[in-house]
Amino acid sequence: MKVLVLNCGSSSVKYALFEMQSEKKLAWGIVECIGLPESFYKRQAENCQEKKDIIKISNHTEAVELVIKELLNNIISDISEITVVGHRIVHGGNKFSKSVLATEEVKNNLKWCFSIAPLHIPAHYAGIEAVEKMLPGIPSVLVFDTAFYQTMPDYAYTYALPYKFFIEDNIRRYGFHGTSHKYVSRKAAEMLNRSLDEINLITAHLGNGSSITAIKKGEVIDTSMGFTPLEGVVMGTRCGNIDPAIIAYIIDKYPQYKDTVALNRLLNQESGLIGISGISADMRDISVAIDNGNQRASLAFEMLCYSIKKYVCAYFGILNGIDALVFTAGIGENHSAVRENICKNLDALGIEIDLQENIKCSNKERCISVKSSRTKIMVIPTNEELMIAKDAQMVLTNV
Repeated sequence: MKVLVLNCGSSSVKYALFEMQSEKKLAWGIVECIGLPESFYKRQAENCQEKKDIIKISNHTEAVELVIKELLNNIISDISEITVVGHRIVHGGNKFSKSVLATEEVKNNLKWCFSIAPLHIPAHYAGIEAVEKMLPGIPSVLVFDTAFYQTMPDYAYTYALPYKFFIEDNIRRYGFHGTSHKYVSRKAAEMLNRSLDEINLITAHLGNGSSITAIKKGEVIDTSMGFTPLEGVVMGTRCGNIDPAIIAYIIDKYPQYKDTVALNRLLNQESGLIGISGISADMRDISVAIDNGNQRASLAFEMLCYSIKKYVCAYFGILNGIDALVFTAGIGENHSAVRENICKNLDALGIEIDLQENIKCSNKERCISVKSSRTKIMVIPTNEELMIAKDAQMVLTNV
């Protein structure tokens, strides 16, 4: 059984083709910078070297069509080899609480989510329609990042606004990166050789976008991202938590931000690491600047780590102790200085990092806490694509 996984981002299409019996990835790649002059297509297949082409791609439909043609020309002989397509969907709003088979009714409900995730859901929708065109008769399953958070209690997901905004407008905490948090929490349980329903975890998905999640006996209690992915910790280009009154102040003082498009751009694309450092949203560039004595880069680094540390401490208290703190995603997996800074001076919580283990480079899951640490510190490479493929397989099996 082969499952194709598609992840249509705001300006990219990422894909992976899995053979599910072995859970082996047969082919994978990404079309980046869609609609821009510098767009390119990078792909790789099992036992083959990576290829990269500069290619003009105007929209997500063209990108998906390019990917499927590539698979047909080089990986599979017929579309019937693909049993199901799993689509990563960022936001399910209050319409979707689990992965579902794509039907006309489901697609219509997905359109409702356009307004709460305008950068992503239209791209997801275009990907679904492109698959229907290129792979007629092959079912699609929608896998929602927000579905993992359905166990949150109402006091955690409700905002202290007039209640009508929750009832009439569905304004509440939804949470994001759910597929990643779900995958690494299961891997952590395996590493601890314990059942997921008997352990407490804090999982930290740290990348250009970052979220921290508190998991009690396999169920999410709270998470840092909220109604949108803007809330929470300092991120690459997002501000994270700020006093909401700042927004009203900015609008009053700078009339250009009365335009919600400009305001959203300010908060989502011009803030965070790039806004503070003035250099880059990429932690690798920030690290180079720090080594060169750049004080604003140092400030950005410290702000990011401090904001994450506050969530770790808060969730430790809410869970009344944890069995493991798990780092994942681009920064979480690869940036030892970030992990060290977050874990520093948390020995009162039983969180003690092994500095030598922490700086070792590896793409394998591993434990980086000292042996005497009451709380294990883990680095687990995420595999959202495999999690999506498994969900797609499960939904299709249960239809």
